[in-house]
Amino acid sequence: MKYFLIAGEASGDLHGAELIKSLQERDAEAECRFLGGDLMAAAAGTAPLVHYRDMAYMGFIEVARHLRTILGFMRTAKDAITQWRPDAVVLIDYPSFNLKVARHAHTLGIPVIYFISPKVWVWKEWRVKDIKRYVDEMCCILPFEPEFYRRHDYRATYVGNPTMSEIRRATATMPSRDEFCTAHGLDAARPIIALVPGSRAKEIRDNLPTMVAAAGRHTSCQMALAVAPGMDRHIYDHVLGSAPVTLVEGATWELVHHARAALVTSGTATLETAMLATPQVACYRMNGKKWLYNFYRRLLKGKYVTLPNLIANAPIIPELLLHQCTPTTIDRHLTQLLDDGPQRQAQLDGYRQMATLLGNQNCTAQTAERIANLLKQ
Repeated sequence: MKYFLIAGEASGDLHGAELIKSLQERDAEAECRFLGGDLMAAAAGTAPLVHYRDMAYMGFIEVARHLRTILGFMRTAKDAITQWRPDAVVLIDYPSFNLKVARHAHTLGIPVIYFISPKVWVWKEWRVKDIKRYVDEMCCILPFEPEFYRRHDYRATYVGNPTMSEIRRATATMPSRDEFCTAHGLDAARPIIALVPGSRAKEIRDNLPTMVAAAGRHTSCQMALAVAPGMDRHIYDHVLGSAPVTLVEGATWELVHHARAALVTSGTATLETAMLATPQVACYRMNGKKWLYNFYRRLLKGKYVTLPNLIANAPIIPELLLHQCTPTTIDRHLTQLLDDGPQRQAQLDGYRQMATLLGNQNCTAQTAERIANLLKQ
């Protein structure tokens, strides 16, 4: 069987790599071509047609500025599908791009599987119409998503959450805290505040200065920053200046696991931090304007935006968005989480509640099975 996959960011690259492995376990002759990253390349044994870091544009202005480049990547994907004729196209989140590719594959009569649903239940719900038209199988990784799709008269399946098994495997082989600190030039005697400002350059520029300003108030702690895969370190150097922050590369989960607390840009990283059982504050500043916050709040549906809160349907972690995300507001929550007090314990209890709701399914194995069953029909 031949599979064509598309992942547009670091988390999608990780999940895509695990799915490729599961497809290969079912079919030793499986061939995979893809738009993605280094992890998918290692799993598939071939380089991506386009690397996700070259596709990582966000926000209307940035997308408009690079529209010609994005359309070129779209043409690359469509041409590859047309010429190679895979047995299935597997799309991983990244809806603005992927739904256009889904339409193209559908017109060619190629089955389309969506692994990791776009967050249409909170943003741009009208995309469900395109999903119903062009997607043959929706594999959801959040337990409340199938019910959302059922209300739209569309069948979707919860296959488990890939991050659960990925982190379980990772923590089993992680170095001790002392070994980690020695390897990365950190002081094992001092608590660590992990800074996880995102995987895109704009996210880093928008969020990192505020994170450093808040965490830097805790002089008894040391700040360590998770370098995003493939990100140019000059971006961090430019933002940080002379701030005393240790850069940790290729060990984000180890850093978060060994940290006392973390400041995390809203996204998949908030879920990963919760599964690593590290208390956190979710930060998403962008330009920090109140009018923009009010604009997005009118567009967004639901009470929460971060994954731990959405899964539990409860305020497990603080969400500081746009103008709410200031050094003072971050520090107010961070101070409570650094101490062994009720706020820290409540967050850890919430993580356990969230994990119970997610369950223990082997997500990528179940997804590979659903793909195989679809192709047998």
